[in-house]
Amino acid sequence: MSKYENYTKEQLIAKIATHESKKNYGLVWDDEKEPENVVLECQNNIPILKKIDGKTIQTDKNKPNNILIEGDNYHALQVLNYTHKGQIDVIYIDPPYNTGNKDFKYNDSFVDKEDGYRHSKWLNFMSKRLKLAHNLLKDSGVIFISIDDNEMAQLKILCDETFGEKCCIGIFTKKIAGGKNDSKTIKLNHEYLLCYCRKETTKLKLNRQISLKETTVTLQKWGDEELREDRPDMWYPIYANLDSGQISLERITGMIEILPIKNDGTERRWRWGRKTAIKDLKKLTLVETEDDFGDVKYDIHVIMPKGTISELPWSSFIPEHSAGGGTVLNAIMGKKIVGMYPKNIEYIKWIANLALSPKPIILDFFAGSGTTGHAILDLNKDGGNRQFILCTNNENDICTDVTYPRLSKVINGYSTPKGVYIDGLGGNLDYYKTDLVPTDGIANISDTTREELTKKAGNMIAIKENTHALIELNDHYQIFQNKTTAKQTAIYFTEDLSHFDELIEKIKKHKTKLYIFSFGKIDKSSYKYLGKNFEIEDIPEPIIEIYKEINKEGIL
Repeated sequence: MSKYENYTKEQLIAKIATHESKKNYGLVWDDEKEPENVVLECQNNIPILKKIDGKTIQTDKNKPNNILIEGDNYHALQVLNYTHKGQIDVIYIDPPYNTGNKDFKYNDSFVDKEDGYRHSKWLNFMSKRLKLAHNLLKDSGVIFISIDDNEMAQLKILCDETFGEKCCIGIFTKKIAGGKNDSKTIKLNHEYLLCYCRKETTKLKLNRQISLKETTVTLQKWGDEELREDRPDMWYPIYANLDSGQISLERITGMIEILPIKNDGTERRWRWGRKTAIKDLKKLTLVETEDDFGDVKYDIHVIMPKGTISELPWSSFIPEHSAGGGTVLNAIMGKKIVGMYPKNIEYIKWIANLALSPKPIILDFFAGSGTTGHAILDLNKDGGNRQFILCTNNENDICTDVTYPRLSKVINGYSTPKGVYIDGLGGNLDYYKTDLVPTDGIANISDTTREELTKKAGNMIAIKENTHALIELNDHYQIFQNKTTAKQTAIYFTEDLSHFDELIEKIKKHKTKLYIFSFGKIDKSSYKYLGKNFEIEDIPEPIIEIYKEINKEGIL
């Protein structure tokens, strides 16, 4: 079915005229030979959300309600275009890199290196999702996308077209642990992080790091100048007593010698020169670690004081968190999770802190094992109220068996395989699944469909209004509440007003957003008699209009 089927004659003429008059410089790829099934579904269905109440986690009513959505991210992004249009501060995604090694599925089939439409399929897949994501960002919002060399060139041009070339803040190049033998001549050990803003007029400053609490890090220097010969004055032995933990810069009987050397034998250097280390000896501690082979190693950690570091980030960097996040994930889950390569938590925290707002909303619609959610929960230890929205499908039961259990354990606490108990970070989580309301075509919504959509759209509306707790549901209406603010959202389902006064009596004491069903637009002025506690909205027409708008943009 053509994506132009619902266009009027005038719209088609304008489209043709635009194409004939344009001489584009940009990216051109083949149209889909087999359009995505999830996209075709949306031509005759409206995506909605169903809440899985049994998986709600609530530990602190003063913290925001984080959201996990199980389902295809194309459907989830359409829902978010109704609930969060223009409200997201930071988007981070780690999409499939399209390596040809069974990392990218298109219509339930892996795309291999020999597929002649390999890049076109990936571009069609990404283009639709990035257009939907673009609508979600605040004017001051930013999006970060991880990628490697397989699609880096294509993604850069695609983002220039989607967000605007002048909205490209920059491209970070990050060293990764190990390396890839994808090239016959070069061992690749880097990947990229593309950063775009919503508006080119936005005066945006990226912060390299924000540290409001005392932190402990290794004294070994990780970075561009890590080798001994670069700074010989920062290469010296530190001595430690394994029993007492005493540290000295002078050789003392019974102490072992510790030098800044990686597990693979590569020489590093210390962050501090010897004079600084002597001066601040009390800030140094002995730490016992294990290498990848289980051998015991010793390191020196340093306590960094409270304060704020705020400076522009380097475009090329070798972070302390260049390694993957598999070890952390395995420890949380109590077993080795095969076939997953999660990002390092510290890396995601670094990204989330590049762009700051008082109470940011962070979206990850390729959430995988849930590293982004874990990172945001960890960041909130500073007393912050960052909120995350994660979207992931349930292929191989990843959402039910990995993402949700991981977040649940991180929030509530868990024991590692070695029997060490890790305190929970606290926080709240609501679990939703995408669902579809059948239609006769997005441009031809029947009255019956309108009624069904109104009765099934409650969770979407509750998310939109930040009133997540369901108070009451019957055949005529439902009521949601934010238990912290006591704000309410009510939805009246039908044009039959025989139970309307009953609803009003139940909600009149609270500030309430009242959604009233109508086959078209309602006269809001006729409800002024309800008083100042009520704000009236139409339902379901605004939802339908969002999907029609998406359809006109050619995203369907």
